[in-house]
Amino acid sequence: MTPLPLYPTLYQINTRILLGEISPRATLDDIPDALLDRLAKLGFDVVWMLGVWQTGAAGRQVSRTQPDWRRGYGHDLPDVKDEDICGSPFAVQDYTVHRDFGGEAALARLRQRLHKRGLLLLLDFVPNHTALDHPWTQSHPEFYIAGSEADLTREPHNWQRVVSGTRSLILAHGRDPYFPGWPDSLQLNYRHAGLRAAMRAELLRIAERCDGVRCDMAMLLLPDVFLKTWGDKAWPADGSRPVDELFWPDALAGVRDRQPDFVFLAEVYWDLEWVLQQQGFTYTYDKRLYDRLRERKPGPVHAHLSAPLLFQNHCARFLENHDEKRAAAVFPWEVHQPAALLTYLTPGLRFFHEGQLEGRQAHASIHLARRRAEPVDAAVQVFYERLLDCLRRKQVRQGRWSFHTCRAAWDGNSTIEQFVAFGWESAPEPRLLATVNFGPARGQCYVGLTYPELRGKRLLLRDLLSTAQYERSGDDLSSRGLYLDLAAWGHHLFEIVVV
Repeated sequence: MTPLPLYPTLYQINTRILLGEISPRATLDDIPDALLDRLAKLGFDVVWMLGVWQTGAAGRQVSRTQPDWRRGYGHDLPDVKDEDICGSPFAVQDYTVHRDFGGEAALARLRQRLHKRGLLLLLDFVPNHTALDHPWTQSHPEFYIAGSEADLTREPHNWQRVVSGTRSLILAHGRDPYFPGWPDSLQLNYRHAGLRAAMRAELLRIAERCDGVRCDMAMLLLPDVFLKTWGDKAWPADGSRPVDELFWPDALAGVRDRQPDFVFLAEVYWDLEWVLQQQGFTYTYDKRLYDRLRERKPGPVHAHLSAPLLFQNHCARFLENHDEKRAAAVFPWEVHQPAALLTYLTPGLRFFHEGQLEGRQAHASIHLARRRAEPVDAAVQVFYERLLDCLRRKQVRQGRWSFHTCRAAWDGNSTIEQFVAFGWESAPEPRLLATVNFGPARGQCYVGLTYPELRGKRLLLRDLLSTAQYERSGDDLSSRGLYLDLAAWGHHLFEIVVV
């Protein structure tokens, strides 16, 4: 298995949609080598195949009958039909490869094909809940949060009647503490010792078939979050002694005892990223940076990127994913480009979503097996090809990142607040310097640079994302800094070479 660089790149694929676009009966074996070759050529390190696990009829039926969900499908896919509604891949019935996709052998062959190209395979782990028709509803109903008839009457959206053998049970839908339950799921009880052991075993079994997992809503398993969500409902239904120890450290360590380099990516929110990093996750979602870029607030962006590298190195940074709207729809093109620099040229895991590189604007629902046809946006495609070319450089994959101080070009020039600048270095490669005016007005500043080895030399600053280039004195850069006068949302990624 190819070891990951310090700062790798990930590409997310919706398995069901990809296979449907190949042919109606395509399996994992039918994924073209040309696609895998392209991903490797573009410099990706990890491919996340979303939704390979077996889902069931119960989840599909819920997806087809929820009025709010169906309205959303119509927005995403105006000509949606029932046969397009396949159900959520997060309503997992069993951690076996979906029968439609060719089964376990096809997944193993896909993994081999990825490894041949230096690519790692990432799959899903959905720890918080299962599908409505998961086998445990019959064999181990005690693994779930149980309620009463009164709960079902009072909150029918959060509870479900389930027939388990000869018994009629009231079980909770999976949810987080801030929103109604997900009606295609049942909530697992992490205070039940047997459930915890069973989920550790599931994780070990998944890990045998891939190189990493993306853990859905990973923060919901934290004891304080779990108790906040469920309170006295979290007592094990079979009367066993409740367990309130952390789940993740031992579960992750168990996998790493067998596979030391296994990758754990946590979907996490509510400023709990650092908590889960300390519990062993390789990377955690960085939704805060995304939100601040979307809100176009340079001050909070600057503050966020000033965090210690010990935190930033383990952030997964993105401009879109299956939960968010498309970047091309959210960010006007003049904002999209500097936002991409601030996302992907900072430390951490660089997370790209299928369709992002082509400028797709229509959201593709995870409940659907089909997406809207869209033409490629040539400008977006060219930009991302250039950006990915930069991300393949040694400086950005393995080098040292440094945040640069910017100072006002003159007293009273408030546009200084819009600037963010940082550099990458990895000798003997040329230094790279990213500069961004992340604001709606033209701005000026000086970027402080401490490059002692460049004193006494004549330098060429060549922008890797455009045709711009400038000659400067190394002495001047070291003493005064680099003067910038950038249009609103202006940006550069300079390669600094001696001439």
